[in-house]
Amino acid sequence: MAKKTIGDQELALLQYIEDVPKSSVAEVCAGYGEGRGLARSTVLTMMERLRAKGYLARRKAEGAFRYSVTSESGEVMTGAVARFVERTLQGSVSPFVAWMAERGQVSDSELAELEALVGQLQSKRKGR
Repeated sequence: MAKKTIGDQELALLQYIEDVPKSSVAEVCAGYGEGRGLARSTVLTMMERLRAKGYLARRKAEGAFRYSVTSESGEVMTGAVARFVERTLQGSVSPFVAWMAERGQVSDSELAELEALVGQLQSKRKGR
């Protein structure tokens, strides 16, 4: 079964919990929520929504629930990017590539990664 979609704020929260695993609601509120002006109830609601969607798991430890991600954020990010490309760009990555070219702020390591990805795509096409 496919997991439900995830919003930008939920993705950021999920990435925070991935970086700070086994976090309590209080710890997430202090480390993530306060800097964004989010109330404890808002953070808790977001965490419980992520748990209901299957992105977070919780276990009771030391008298508090501890939350951890159920899959790596790379998988979640891949899904978010796929939905963005399909819904916003109508399945074409050309507008995004054009934006990157115009922006001109791609680091050497990012450019090398992009070149490697293009190489992989070309290899797959030749393999068909």
